[in-house]
Amino acid sequence: MVTFVDQVQVHLQAGRGGNGCVSIRREKFKPLAGPDGGAGGNGGDVVLLADPQITTLLEYHRRPHRSAENGGFGAGDYRAGTTAPELILPVPVGTVVKNAAGETLADLAEPGTRFVAAKGGLGGLGNLALASNKRKAPGFALLGTEGTSGTFTLELKTIADVAFVGYPSAGKSSLIAAMSAAKPKIADYPFTTLHPNLGVVQAGEHRFTVADVPGLIEGASEGKGLGLDFLRHVERCSALLHVLDCATLEPGRDPISDLDIILEELGAYPVPAGQAPLLERPQVIALNKIDVPEARELADFVRPELESRGYRVFEISTVSHEGLRQLGFALAELVEAARAKQLAEATEQPKIVLQPKPVNESGFRIVTEGGSYGTIYRVLGAKPERWVEQTDFKNDEAVGYLADRLQKIGLEDALVKAGAVAGSTVVIGPGAGVVFDWEPTVTSAAEVQMGARGTDHRVDQSSRRTNVERRAEYTRMMDAKAEARAELAREREAGMWSEDS
Repeated sequence: MVTFVDQVQVHLQAGRGGNGCVSIRREKFKPLAGPDGGAGGNGGDVVLLADPQITTLLEYHRRPHRSAENGGFGAGDYRAGTTAPELILPVPVGTVVKNAAGETLADLAEPGTRFVAAKGGLGGLGNLALASNKRKAPGFALLGTEGTSGTFTLELKTIADVAFVGYPSAGKSSLIAAMSAAKPKIADYPFTTLHPNLGVVQAGEHRFTVADVPGLIEGASEGKGLGLDFLRHVERCSALLHVLDCATLEPGRDPISDLDIILEELGAYPVPAGQAPLLERPQVIALNKIDVPEARELADFVRPELESRGYRVFEISTVSHEGLRQLGFALAELVEAARAKQLAEATEQPKIVLQPKPVNESGFRIVTEGGSYGTIYRVLGAKPERWVEQTDFKNDEAVGYLADRLQKIGLEDALVKAGAVAGSTVVIGPGAGVVFDWEPTVTSAAEVQMGARGTDHRVDQSSRRTNVERRAEYTRMMDAKAEARAELAREREAGMWSEDS
């Protein structure tokens, strides 16, 4: 039965944004009082959260597919759609997030660190937000956009100050049980430990964490045994403790040969850029099982050679606890030195300066593609691709609005510079995208509608004259009367009629 998983592949899908609403407000004695359609809500994000209460990725091994909720649709009477909540996925502290190409996206090494793995889609605007002085009654709304999705690899790298490394059955689990309150599985057969165990050691005023890394054998750096599955748990440790078995009964094995093989495997394991190689980190040797008389003799024999190599050597017994106190204080010194060095390096790091985006950024680019059916002009960019996704192509007015937006960002001028002519094929977006037959200066069939785009004569039903209109009408009436009197005077002078007749 699987109880510990430190690497999984998950498929995450953010929520889709809700569509905007097309609605007209109705009031007493004024059934068409203007637009009141609300906007749709944003889709939910998928967030990975480093939680110290989580110790394994087992939950995502069983359920690798996770999806956030969609945003609510807008409604009339100015009601906006509900924004979907975030989907919080707790992961162990020390989880590294990688994309499908193997690139590292985030390192959740601190408790509470958040990483938005999939961004929720935007909610579409309702016709209320699209209304303006020139577009008093929009007959369309924007659609919600699709949330992002992707496949991610979650890789857990145990965070501990000291890593216990050594051959199988060297006594690493017994040592962590003797020095801390951890309760690892202990047995007299190889590869008893199938996952790293963490323990907290208190040495005087110093407290640090230790990790019992499963047994390494020759060829571990190439994947032999448990090799690569658990060597990555050594990456974050500040110091290494080599636990050497002085009471082994296997032929051809001794503490010196075991150490040489482990050092070779640690040196062959590649660490991420910016981290010190494993062999360049502080190392201490513990000669274990000296409670056995033959093992104590062997430990006394090999200790001078190990010390000549520059190692600090401690003879210990996990049964009688001999030498454990001295070993704990020695490890605490190494940990405190590593922490002080890390703190000094952190204070010397330069400040991060955020550069603003250029104000003249066009937001799109045009790629010319050749094909058997002629030249294709592909428009790529976050803005035009999002606008196309928000457009309801069944609504001519919405298509006209899209044409206006594309024209404002200079798309027509860019197409002309790229060599496009009337009738050229224009594709917006990657892949199949949305295909148009480009017609310059003609935005859509909505231009032939009665009145300007975005207006509705039914909404503007006010027949009350303004003061300016009253004055103009009075002036026209007085001018007409004066002209009539002048005409009568001319006819009388011409003898066409007289007052007597």
